[in-house]
Amino acid sequence: MNISLQIKEMSLKEKLMTMEALWDDLCHEEERLDSPDWHKPVLEQRVAEAEEKYNFSDWETAKKDIRKSHK
Repeated sequence: MNISLQIKEMSLKEKLMTMEALWDDLCHEEERLDSPDWHKPVLEQRVAEAEEKYNFSDWETAKKDIRKSHK
């Protein structure tokens, strides 16, 4: 099956619908998809860097702060 040729013949709408169907199918197979071993330390490092750089708060606190700042 020559998928590339078939894709080139599709309209933009058909391509988007196909891509959506593929993502939907992949989402249901999540447990079968293993991340590479190097993903975890990279993600942990990025979380640590973000927490160091930004002052995160939980959603409820953030909503209260936003409401206070607009009164």
